Amino acid sequence: MSQRELVVLGTASQVPTRHRNHNGYLLRWDGEGLLFDPGEGTQRQMLRAGVSATQLTRIAVTHFHGDHSLGLAGVIQRINLDRVPHPVDVYFPASGEVYFERLRHATAFHETAVLRPRPIEEPGPLPAPGARFALEAVRLSHPVESFGYRLSEPDGRRLVPERLAALGIAGPDTGRLQHQGAIEVDGRRVTLEEVSEPRPGQRFAFVMDTRLCEGVYELAERADLLVVEATFSDADAGLAEDHGHLTAGQAAKVAAETGVRTLVLTHFSQRYPDLGQHLADARKHFDGPIVLAEDLARVPVPPRHK
Repeated sequence: MSQRELVVLGTASQVPTRHRNHNGYLLRWDGEGLLFDPGEGTQRQMLRAGVSATQLTRIAVTHFHGDHSLGLAGVIQRINLDRVPHPVDVYFPASGEVYFERLRHATAFHETAVLRPRPIEEPGPLPAPGARFALEAVRLSHPVESFGYRLSEPDGRRLVPERLAALGIAGPDTGRLQHQGAIEVDGRRVTLEEVSEPRPGQRFAFVMDTRLCEGVYELAERADLLVVEATFSDADAGLAEDHGHLTAGQAAKVAAETGVRTLVLTHFSQRYPDLGQHLADARKHFDGPIVLAEDLARVPVPPRHK
């Protein structure tokens, strides 16, 4: 059975706290492991969460502020130490390539793995060899160049058991119908469309440091799981705007207006020892499931729409 879940490795913003590590988020998507924004301490958090380097297939960095990227050096060296047998794609803003190279070669180590840098020049589709999903980058609004990421599964079709039974289709014939698109049943041609219904592909969106902008809405559109920064409470909206961040209420309002199913708020400022106000701000706008992210939490991607 496929596994799709978010493993939260860290949830702090600029400064880690006693209870919150710098950023780090692993998306398990079937056989893939996508690591987003590995901040300082990510390698240790992976160990605590039971995540191995061999599970990583792609790394995506939104921007080159330290709390989103200083963990790259350790993660890259661990990938090589463990001799990860498959290539690992690394996505990041091309304007920060000098920082990527510095982190990649921060200290001496023996390179044994294949790392494929994928610098992003412009927003749009990203190369994702071997993936069973589409990956795209969308520009955000922050003091340094920043991109958010969206993963989209292709739409498909879901077999309807009652329709199959009514036509006497079972066993190997079901597989042939799915593979071929049509089969002969008692002298009649039956198409896949007759015994199935549309199944929307799932979507995951990752939105980190940004002011409210069109890119936030574009990324969040119809996301089954939206991971979004909520650095400030609504009372500090002025600070959020000045420093290029979102409030909890802003993030929730976007989720409500774009049809998000589950909202994960994270990247909390150290000024808030309690997040009760964040939740209250978000609840004013979004009535779906809201997760205030905690380090080492696991958040399942909601089941497909029925």
